[in-house]
Amino acid sequence: MSTWLASSFLSKDRIIAKPGFNRWLAAPAALAVHLCIGQVYAFSVFNLPLTKVLGVTESSPEDWKLTTLGWIFSLAIMFLGLSAAFAGKWLEKVGPRVTMFCSALCFSGGFFIAAAGVELHAIWLLYLGYGVLGGIGLGLGYVSPVSTLIKWFPDRRGMATGLAIMGFGGGAMIGAPLSVFLMKHFAAATSVGVAETFMTMGCIYLVFMMIGAFSIRLPAEGWLPVNFQPDTRKSKLITDKHVHVEQVLKTPQFYLLWLVLCLNVTAGIGVLGQASAMSQEMFKDQITPEKAAAFVGMLSFFNMGGRFVWSTLSDYLGRKNVYFTFFVLGCVLYSIVPYTGRMNNVMLFMGCYAVIMSMYGGGFSTIPAYLADIFGTQYVGAIHGRLLTAWATAGVAGPVLVNYLRESQIAQGVPKADAYNMTMQIMAGLLLVGFFCNLGIKAVDEKHHIKHNDVNDQFDAA
Repeated sequence: MSTWLASSFLSKDRIIAKPGFNRWLAAPAALAVHLCIGQVYAFSVFNLPLTKVLGVTESSPEDWKLTTLGWIFSLAIMFLGLSAAFAGKWLEKVGPRVTMFCSALCFSGGFFIAAAGVELHAIWLLYLGYGVLGGIGLGLGYVSPVSTLIKWFPDRRGMATGLAIMGFGGGAMIGAPLSVFLMKHFAAATSVGVAETFMTMGCIYLVFMMIGAFSIRLPAEGWLPVNFQPDTRKSKLITDKHVHVEQVLKTPQFYLLWLVLCLNVTAGIGVLGQASAMSQEMFKDQITPEKAAAFVGMLSFFNMGGRFVWSTLSDYLGRKNVYFTFFVLGCVLYSIVPYTGRMNNVMLFMGCYAVIMSMYGGGFSTIPAYLADIFGTQYVGAIHGRLLTAWATAGVAGPVLVNYLRESQIAQGVPKADAYNMTMQIMAGLLLVGFFCNLGIKAVDEKHHIKHNDVNDQFDAA
């Protein structure tokens, strides 16, 4: 396999950019992939139609339940984290074109298998297709473009990662209306149109992801932007050395960064899943289900925008300072939220959550640049992949924490409007812990650095 890759048009050597290549052309290639795989955030639009596959107009006794369908999304996110973590070294070794090519095949293939599952009414095919195979496509497609842009923009790492990961956050804004349009188009007296929609979207995403894969380029070894002079003296946290992906697990910095990401995401994702219900329960007489849906849409916009804005700011403020902002400002805002309900101040409530969601998205886009600063750029894709296990952990911990605490409060007789008060205080506490984890991050000890001429040797050995 490695021999074939080395001699094929997919090989890493074939995509080294020629002198004069415009590095900004790498950004659309990354966006082409992230805007496609970001569709995963819009998968919920299929849930209700999938409960009517047999009944068509209404659910029949043999149709799938929402609890059964919920595992499709959960599996996809789980395999996103697993594939990114375990394929990390391979991603860096073979290069972005191979991984983006494989991501396109897996992600689109997941749609095709899921379509067969709908036609055969076999839920295991949806689990295998969109959940497992599609999830692997998500993981491969998520990490590779990010590490490539970091190499192209050593002077603007935060902006570069923000560009790519903003696409992942915005993928649902394209995927959701596209899915609804296609299901309406293919709907018939005997079909809800989901299988046909899966097939069509699989083809569309395959084309655009392949465009991204074949247009991506890597900078030549030692390349730097014109007039760019690296100066690590301006910050002890920015290194021009590299730490191997295996060696990074022996550093305390990796585990502190893991906690920093996990705690920031836990706080954000916990309330994101309950944003609609929370807004209606805290402001029962003012926020209708329609207004709650608009509120969730607003949060999605700030989630996406925060991915670019905060990571770009980190180029000027520093990654550590941006995360300090997340934790300090987050503590304040989570502590304020319960009082917005007592004051019946909807605008303040929405404003707090708009900023919170921007920092939630910004945490995702700033962390790859933070990793590159601390551990160097050579293995940042592989290291980023391993760190994404923090996302998988937070994806379970956050919603469980919010949901179970809410149920516990209501069972004790607390009014629904006040059932989130304790949760908000706990989230603020988690962010306080994150503040001290971020405070503890120092420069990596030189003993963990590898010699420059050992980089390729260590990759070949891996």
